[in-house]
Amino acid sequence: MNNDNMDRRSFLDYILGGSILATLAAVLYPVLAYLKPPEAAEAMTSSIKVGKLEEFPPDSSKIFKFGRKPGILIRSPDGELKAFNATCTHLSCVVQYRRDLGVIWCACHNGRFNLNGKNISGPPPRPLEEFDVHVKDDEIYVSRRSA
Repeated sequence: MNNDNMDRRSFLDYILGGSILATLAAVLYPVLAYLKPPEAAEAMTSSIKVGKLEEFPPDSSKIFKFGRKPGILIRSPDGELKAFNATCTHLSCVVQYRRDLGVIWCACHNGRFNLNGKNISGPPPRPLEEFDVHVKDDEIYVSRRSA
């Protein structure tokens, strides 16, 4: 009979100890989460100088930094300048311009976008975000599209 009481007593000790630990965790987690500093918000970049027009011959591209994210500037074979967010809409890989294919290409899963940023094949679910391109005094500026 003494052995049965020890087993019951051990079981109750485990239950009591577990409930104390659960209560401590329920109290401490929100306190620690409150003390952790929040992530710094990204300063909203609205416009950036990418380079000089002479640096971009027709059928060329350049990856540039737009805030914390990459952007891509493409000069099409006919000389038109286009800029997009260079983050693939599938799994956020960085896209690149494939001159040989004439498309914007994501190497992660062979996603393809046309030169207007529209998804044309592969897994990307939506088009690339397009930026506005302005040329002033032979300097190329890229800015976010106004809503």
